[in-house]
Amino acid sequence: MIALAWRNLWRQRRRSLISLFAVALVVLFAILMYSMMGSMSNAMYQDLTKEVGNIQIHKAGYRDAQDFSSGLLTNAAQVRETVAQTAPNAIVLGSLQAPALLAGEVRSRGMVIQGQDWPDAIKADFIANNLAEGKFVEGDNLTGIMLGKSLATALDVNLGDDVYVYAPGTEGYGAAAYTVEGILDFDDPNREIYAAYVSLPAIQELAAPDALSRLELHYPEIKTIEEDELIAPDVAALSAALGSDTEVEAWQQIDPNLASIVKVFMPMVVVESLIFFILAGLLVLNTVYLSTLERIREFGVIISLGAKGRQVMGMVTLESLLMCLTGAALGLAIGLSLIALGSNGFQFPGYSEEMLASMGMPSVFYLSIEPWQVLLAVGFAVLTAFFAALGPARMAANIEPAEAMRYTA
Repeated sequence: MIALAWRNLWRQRRRSLISLFAVALVVLFAILMYSMMGSMSNAMYQDLTKEVGNIQIHKAGYRDAQDFSSGLLTNAAQVRETVAQTAPNAIVLGSLQAPALLAGEVRSRGMVIQGQDWPDAIKADFIANNLAEGKFVEGDNLTGIMLGKSLATALDVNLGDDVYVYAPGTEGYGAAAYTVEGILDFDDPNREIYAAYVSLPAIQELAAPDALSRLELHYPEIKTIEEDELIAPDVAALSAALGSDTEVEAWQQIDPNLASIVKVFMPMVVVESLIFFILAGLLVLNTVYLSTLERIREFGVIISLGAKGRQVMGMVTLESLLMCLTGAALGLAIGLSLIALGSNGFQFPGYSEEMLASMGMPSVFYLSIEPWQVLLAVGFAVLTAFFAALGPARMAANIEPAEAMRYTA
């Protein structure tokens, strides 16, 4: 039956090849879209978690805090110890932010000034990607500050200049003078205009001795959204260990807007690919229907010799299936080869890093695809073959031998 269906498929070689290549093109397009959307989702996930962590720990009710002190983790040392015991695989980063007025000699700007721990992996990445001039400020440095390049321009200050910070309503000194020791460069201009970093001891001395605004837990080995489920046990364990005085949030709660965007990426692409499979199915339907019409007499002879209707339907459906599976195999071969080449990273020609950053996209994309996405593309091809053959197969199975003998195509 397979040999007969394959031979029948190539009676009209040109028509069959057009349908076959249409299926191949749609399968190629589908898996490239799946891999691109996957790489974009994972890149956005990595950028967010690198910036704010996979998990954050805050004082309970911090979002509704009416003043600065109400949102602080005043028992930061105890919380750190519990976190180290409960989630030993995480890199823990303590951060304190304070609202302040930052002023140069002639200009000032209201903003949030920040100090934090700098674990080695996070520090190395920050220096390599963001430190444009000067030196990195950390540790016991109580007099240095790093400013975003746009912020330094807005304040009209340069390396070596002094800036003054006023943080009324906080629990520390509330005012301090710092020397600009580092200039930072970020892909996102909105972040650059608000970037002001001092050491953690310096911000605690200024605003809240021994306290933190939050603890961030980073998992550098987790690089994809699919792997993100590995942190769920830590979220549950930390919530139980820290009690009701703290809030433990995964990245989905930290940035729900981005989480919503990431969730709709793949369903949207699947629906788009389904539309293209429907269009390809119309070509396959045309090919199978015309092939069936041209063989009405043959089907009449086969039925008159005792063939059952289901056998005739199986023959027509098998021809459609062979056509679509051959096209799917060709599309997969080309598509997976391109994904293998793109897995090492590629850049879109004509798009600068600044342009992509302004759209919230990474400068380098790494193509990847999951096995279920390959199976989905093949499944769509099989469904295309089945539904395209359904009408012609029923028509062939219901042919009356006597009428078929008088039929002329």
